[in-house]
Parts: sequence; structure tokens; C-alpha cells
Amino acid sequence: MGRYVVGVDFGTLSGRAVVVDVADGAERGSAVHAYRHGVITERLPGGPALPHGWALQDPADHVEVLRTAVPAAVRAAGIDPAEVVGVGLDATSCTVLPTRADGTPLAELPEFRARPHAWPKLWKHHSAQRQADRINALAAERGEPWLARYGGRVSAEWQLAKALEVLEEDPQVFRRADRWVETADWLVRRLCGNPTRNASAAGFKGLRQDGRYPAADFLAALHPDLPGLLTKIDDGPLLPPAARAGGLTAEAAGWTGLPAGIAVAAGAIDAHVTAAAARSVAPGRMLAVLGTSTCLIMNADTCHEVPGVCGVVEGGVTAGRWGYEAGQSGVGDIFAWYVDSALPASYAAEAARRGMPVQDLLDTLAADQPVGGHGLLALDWHSGNRSVLMDHELSGVLVGLTLATRPEEIWRALLEATAFGARTVVEAFEAAGVPVDELTAAGGLTANRLLLRIYADVLRRPLHVLDAAHPAALGAAIHAAVAAGAYPDVESASAAMGASHRETWHPDPARAAAYDELYADYQTLHDHFGRGGTNILHRLQARRHHSHRTP
Repeated sequence: MGRYVVGVDFGTLSGRAVVVDVADGAERGSAVHAYRHGVITERLPGGPALPHGWALQDPADHVEVLRTAVPAAVRAAGIDPAEVVGVGLDATSCTVLPTRADGTPLAELPEFRARPHAWPKLWKHHSAQRQADRINALAAERGEPWLARYGGRVSAEWQLAKALEVLEEDPQVFRRADRWVETADWLVRRLCGNPTRNASAAGFKGLRQDGRYPAADFLAALHPDLPGLLTKIDDGPLLPPAARAGGLTAEAAGWTGLPAGIAVAAGAIDAHVTAAAARSVAPGRMLAVLGTSTCLIMNADTCHEVPGVCGVVEGGVTAGRWGYEAGQSGVGDIFAWYVDSALPASYAAEAARRGMPVQDLLDTLAADQPVGGHGLLALDWHSGNRSVLMDHELSGVLVGLTLATRPEEIWRALLEATAFGARTVVEAFEAAGVPVDELTAAGGLTANRLLLRIYADVLRRPLHVLDAAHPAALGAAIHAAVAAGAYPDVESASAAMGASHRETWHPDPARAAAYDELYADYQTLHDHFGRGGTNILHRLQARRHHSHRTP
């Protein structure tokens, strides 16, 4: 048995590859490749403008990660590629694309290159909210039994809403597509040549429950042609997490520099494989992946219906347990928006004078503020609400501004808003009978120490911080080790190869008590704008959509 496995994580803006030791998960080398086109939000490359709420990607950018980051990581590791026994990958989800039967993306066909609906729709593509609302209304009216597994609401981010949007707005693309594929599954096919589907995405994003997708008559009630979706998504075997999808083809071996025939693990969702990296697959251990958005992942031995949860899926995170997912649509994205679009230029100049990133300057200026001292309160809905309201037509709110308000005070209010959003989710889990005994944080935002302190205080519980530079890629590598036969299951591989905690943040009693008062006000604001106290956010979004041309 060889000594190494490779994990590849396809994120929102870049892909990263790691080479790790099968014995203990130690990272031997890594490489990162930024997507050439990043997130396509304004116009197609060389093509038409896009409306508000769109977020697309170029499939060629993902393949380029395999061609560049994987061999670069192997070179950085200084190992003999012959010692690599498996490769695993994960991707953001639900990120889906229409393809021909042979896997060719429609976006790569000349006749569809300028058609926006032919391109992969990224997880944060939110323009299908109108379709999601209709799906939810019909499912509730018919009493569809699967609806409760998703907290009572289907998301605009998921497979069915996006497919219905394509069918209604560009039926030619829908009909020409032989397959409607998750990006992770499409990439696995590029590596091993076999069409497969991963059970996690099928369950959490494809509404597959108790062995079946929503019935054809339900789909037909939404649109007479929508039952055609069933043949497009039923492509290849449905594989549990860390199953072997096939062997690396000679062509893919040429791209990656890895040995032909090694095990290729089934595709996976980024946050879900990170649970393995964090040793958070046992019941009661919740993982918060803090990045552009936040995913909250955990396992349990039983199925509970959690209002507003993103999904409860048997075998969705690891085989043999019920996987739970919730999350927030915007976290790091909110912070980046503020720095890029709303911060006075003088702050960037001051950060440059001090030789520090502007985010660090804001943290420094905000760190010593007393809780509530800024007089502000924000709702973290700049990218809609994923949990617990599941409504992407909601938008951000900031109250309490005065002429004395400083930019660093707004910054801190935004950090706090995301912590309040996380507490809302954790409390929903526990109220539904799913105890959260341990909370671990991973992801790029764990570098922000002020944010970690705020989360520990707001959540009133210890917050463990994962010590891994590329946690999702490590999780994908752990899945590869299982697929290669080095371990019998994800749980044992996680125990051996998972990363340790870098540090633990404990809540400060005085700050936590002050945050309890501010959180009560957050709940009032949350329910007023999100649960029918007013419809103003929806009306504002409707006016914005109306002003943008549909492609």
C-alpha cells in the first residue's frame, strides 16, 4: 500500500490540492489555483450582461485546477507520484451544470456559449427564488412528506429550483441537456470516466429522500415538461460518501501526474468532507465552516425535523448516520462587500501606512468596543437567508446609524450579525431535539481572532478552531483513503487522519450576558423583517429585479 492520497477542493473562487500521508493525515504539499473567471456575476465572458442575483462559473476553470494545482502539490510534497493510492474531490453545492450524455457542458458548445442558462449555476445563484416559492407552496398544499426533511422550505440554491428556472426561461437549453449534474460528480467523471452521483448532493440538494426523488406528478404540476428532469439526474450509480467511483483514467493521469488506475472517490460537498477533517463526524459534534458563506454540519443517530434546516439525509455525511446541514448564505461575502464597496478610502490609506490588511485595521479599531457600545444592530441577509427562513429575497438590514457612527463600528456590527445568525441555527437544532455538545470552526475566517471571540461570546459555548490550512481538501483526501481501502470507513479514517484543534475560545461571562440582550433585539428584528411583520424587503427586491433585464 502506498503512503499518500490527494484531496482537491473546488471552492467559490479557487481550487486547492493537498498531498497527505495516509497514516496520520499530515500535509506534505499543497497548491492553490485561482479560477480565471472567478464568479461570473455581471456578464458572460465575451457575452451578454446578466441580471441581478446571477452567479455562474466556467467549467474549464475547474478542469484547469486538475491540470495545475494537483501536479504542483505533488511537486511541493517532493514525493514519488507512484506512492499515491487515491484521489478525492469536493465542490461547492448546489453548483450544477447541464451537459450532453457524454459529459460535455452545454456552455462549451458554440451554439450555447452566449446562452446564460447553459452555464454552471454556482451555489450562490439566487435568481430562482420565484421558482422555489412555487415549489414550496405546491409541496405544502399537497402534503409532500419530504418537505419536512428540509425544514419546511426548499431553497432557491438547490437543484430543482434552478432546473425549473432553466426550463421556464430557456426551454431549449433544458431540452438539449441530457444530464443535469452536480459539479463534484461532473469532475469525478472527468477523472475516472464513469458517470456517478454522490448520495450527499442527491439528498441535500436534489430532494432525494427514502430512495426516491419528488414524484413525476408533483413535477408536472409545476411545469408539464419538468418530469423530464428525472432522466437527466438519474445518471450512474448513487454512491455513499467515500465510495470508490472508479480508477483514474490514462487521460486524467496525464493531466495530474498521478498513476493511472488509482482509486477515485465519489464526489462530495465541501463542508461535508470538512467534517471528517475536523473529527466532527460523531453525533453531537457540530462543525461550522466559516467562509464566503457558512455551513453548519453534524451527524445524529436519529432523524429529527428541524424547522428551517437545509436538510436531514440518511447517510448524507457519513454512512450509517443521519446527516444534518444548515447555514448562512453570506458571511465572508458580507465582510468583503463592506471593505470593497462601503469603506472610506482613508481607511485603506491608513492600513497601507501601518503595513497591514484593512480588515486587520478594522479589527484593531473595533476590538476594544464594549458590547452594544456602537448602538448598532444588523441582519446578516446581504445574500438572503439560508437558515432558518430559507428566503433569498431577503436582504441586509442595519439600524442605529447616527452621524457619529464610525466605519469600524459598522464592521463590528456585521461580525456580530453573523454570530447572531449562527446562534439562531444552533438554537433551532437544540429546540428540535438535536443536541449540540461540541462546536468546531474551520475555514478561512478562522484567521480573524476578533470574529472567533465574538462567536464564543454570542454562542455561549467553547469554540474549537481546527488546525488545518486546507480543511476541505484534507477531508477529500480522507475520503480518498477510504476509497483506496486504507480504512474501512470515514469515521475510522477521520480519527486517524483528521486535524487537531489549534486553539479553543471560551466565552467571557460579562460579554456573553451583554450579548444576550443584544441577541434578543436581533431576534425581534429577525422576526419583524423575516416572518411577516413587514414585506418591505421583498418589495424592495422585486423593484430591483424588475429593473434588470432577464436573459
